[in-house]
Amino acid sequence: MAWMYILECKDGTFYVGSTRDLHGRVEMHMAGNGAAYTRRRLPVKLVHAVEFESVAEAFAFEKQVQGWSHAKRQALIDGDWERIKQLSKKKRRG
Repeated sequence: MAWMYILECKDGTFYVGSTRDLHGRVEMHMAGNGAAYTRRRLPVKLVHAVEFESVAEAFAFEKQVQGWSHAKRQALIDGDWERIKQLSKKKRRG
């Protein structure tokens, strides 16, 4: 099993990662031993996690969510699938 997770940093930004050991990885981030991004923005808190069958699936979803806006990530955290769909629509050039 593997996890895609989102941490909220003290500055309100989100960090997206993936791991096999969710509890251990979150503890590493909180202790300042995680990614450089989170080390500069402590404290962090776990706000969302999704379990996958494989590391490849978790990593693929991590990469997808990393490309999302803050608003779209917040909608995922909130479980607001309608908002995710709205935010996913391509903007039309007029």
